[in-house]
Amino acid sequence: MCGRFTLRTSPSEISRVFDVIVQDLNPRYNIAPSQSIAAIRVDPAARQRELVQLHWGLIPPWAKDRKIGYSTINARAETVDSKPSFRSSFKKRRCLILADGFYEWQKSDATKKQPFHIHMQDNRPFAFAGLWEQWKGDGEEIESCTIIVTEGNDLMKPIHDRMPVILDPTDYDLWLAPEIDNVPQLRELLQPYSGDDLKADPVSTLVNSPKNDVAECVESID
Repeated sequence: MCGRFTLRTSPSEISRVFDVIVQDLNPRYNIAPSQSIAAIRVDPAARQRELVQLHWGLIPPWAKDRKIGYSTINARAETVDSKPSFRSSFKKRRCLILADGFYEWQKSDATKKQPFHIHMQDNRPFAFAGLWEQWKGDGEEIESCTIIVTEGNDLMKPIHDRMPVILDPTDYDLWLAPEIDNVPQLRELLQPYSGDDLKADPVSTLVNSPKNDVAECVESID
């Protein structure tokens, strides 16, 4: 799964890498579910990329209340096109979730878990495959999202059996295109990251609390 991640990259670098206008973006060291996160989608009217803030935890339009979002922070790649919570947005409302690292916890014994910060060796930003939805209820309107997860790659397997889908930059346009609804073609993109440039650093348990959104969270203790 993916339950925490980071986005420390400067707004100017985000703008350059993802070809999107960035007005303001504060560094984040411990992004947690139910918080607002930065995502890119295609504005259907302007037909260009836009940076938006989305609630992390997808709320389907048919949901009776927003509480369903607590159980939909992730969507499994194997069932994303068939599960009722995600199948509509998989065909019509895909987005890029901006990140430059994510956390996962490795069991060290029956009671302890060691957190790791997984990131590119050069700390460059990347994008998770995401979905978004719009929900109206209780007098409010919420745009929310989920991160698609798949099997862990060779780096991740000793730590955890799942990992977020990290999209290849050459696939961003295909993933974002609202007119593309070819399920097999889209599912082909949902593979474990194949590059050998990911690094996993053990970090302190400071990251265990979402209240700690500080630079010390990403400091390696190795």
